[in-house]
Amino acid sequence: MQEPQSQYSQLAGESAGSRALLVATIAWAVLMGAGLVVLGTPPAASETGEQVVAWFSENRDAARWFVWAMTVATPVLAVMIALLRRLIPSPYRDVFLIGGVSWIVSGAVFSWSWGGMALHATALEPAIARAVLDVAVFFGPVFTGTTVTMIAPVTILALQNQAGLPRWIGVWGFVAVVEQAVETITIFGSTGFTQPNGAMNFQLGAGLTIGWLVVFGIWGGLRGRQHYLVV
Repeated sequence: MQEPQSQYSQLAGESAGSRALLVATIAWAVLMGAGLVVLGTPPAASETGEQVVAWFSENRDAARWFVWAMTVATPVLAVMIALLRRLIPSPYRDVFLIGGVSWIVSGAVFSWSWGGMALHATALEPAIARAVLDVAVFFGPVFTGTTVTMIAPVTILALQNQAGLPRWIGVWGFVAVVEQAVETITIFGSTGFTQPNGAMNFQLGAGLTIGWLVVFGIWGGLRGRQHYLVV
């Protein structure tokens, strides 16, 4: 009786790198960087409804350009996640994929709130603006779980020198995962560094996470090998 064929076969001789992954990574980094620069410093969770209305009235175009950048970056990120997934064995690849898809969905919901308030910025009621922004700012705190889901499987493999992943990607990932775990305290924050979508979410956490994903994509585009293929 013939043995069932293995679900995955290893491709030891596969050529290194992927031009599509490298281009997608660079494009995504440019779009995200441009969007964040245009947005500037968003209104904080501690600000009043009147301050939120004033910010959107003054930064309406910036908010809409940010939403545009997030929208255009979505298919590019999807390509990145799909190509990076091929570098990872199961079940790690599946957890990474779930985290990546959740990243895309969460970013879309976040963008809806910003785009909606920017659409009629001058007609916003302070209480409504504050309530809608309260929903949007929890993107950062809740996003920590999505981020850990995406980074952790790659980190585990890299730290164990598996799947051909370099250890330095695992070290960066470990730092990012620890920071994200600590960052869950922003769920309970209200002011200062630990307020929802404040500096801990929007600067420290986002910087570590985006940086990790970019260097992982660049490494995969230049040096990564497709180790596993569904057969």
